[in-house]
Amino acid sequence: MKQFLITTVWLYFGVLLIGPIAYLSAQSFGEGVTAFWQEITKPEAVHGFALTAEITAIVLVVNVVFGTMTALVLTRQRFLGRTLLSGVIDLPFAVSPVIAGFMLILLFGPETMLGTLLGAAGIKVLFALPAMVFATLFVTFPFVVRELTPLLQTIGAESEEAARTLGANEWQVFLRVTLPSLRWGLIYGATLTVARAIGEFGAVLVVSGNILMLTQTATLHIYQSYVDFNYVAANAVAFTLLAVSFGILTVLEIAKSRAAAAQQA
Repeated sequence: MKQFLITTVWLYFGVLLIGPIAYLSAQSFGEGVTAFWQEITKPEAVHGFALTAEITAIVLVVNVVFGTMTALVLTRQRFLGRTLLSGVIDLPFAVSPVIAGFMLILLFGPETMLGTLLGAAGIKVLFALPAMVFATLFVTFPFVVRELTPLLQTIGAESEEAARTLGANEWQVFLRVTLPSLRWGLIYGATLTVARAIGEFGAVLVVSGNILMLTQTATLHIYQSYVDFNYVAANAVAFTLLAVSFGILTVLEIAKSRAAAAQQA
């Protein structure tokens, strides 16, 4: 029975993960390393990587700041609507990214009041970087909050109260007591955010317009290359993102083990 279960698990992962990854790796270099390098260094591919990195950096900073604030509010404050807020945070897990992109169109569309006001001010949201950032923020916001909330509940508020008793102000309490206790959980949540932001496709496709050399991220470049039957480019860029994901996974596992050790300490 034990051997059957082990074999079944390996077969399951082989079909869903190992097989596709091995096939993608083989196809990426099917025409040689030179062809692979040419595809990932083309201007449109480089622009896609750069735009993905830009969006990811913005989303990471925003999520770290506001995700930490939200987790602190949920665990350290009691207020009307706290349960509702906690539930709404998980909404991106239940809503399709495509629906999230559609909601942004309904919010910032040229015929909406908000869209009209922004348009009159010369601010372009849809089919531009702001909408792509908003879409990625929507799908990644829960990660930092959901990593820090149980960690804050575990460590409790005793150390923070002791620091206040000794005369520390709120910033000193946060920077010298709370934040050091959260560092590995914060790294874990940030790593999840980066991984999700890099691979985001549905919501970004809806709000970006997929404009070459303007709003085409790396994942959109893969999609467009595949649609145009340029399989070499699609495989090469996909393999590059896969390699980045493996690096992120390594950091994720390190942060996960450190966060677990911090909770037990």
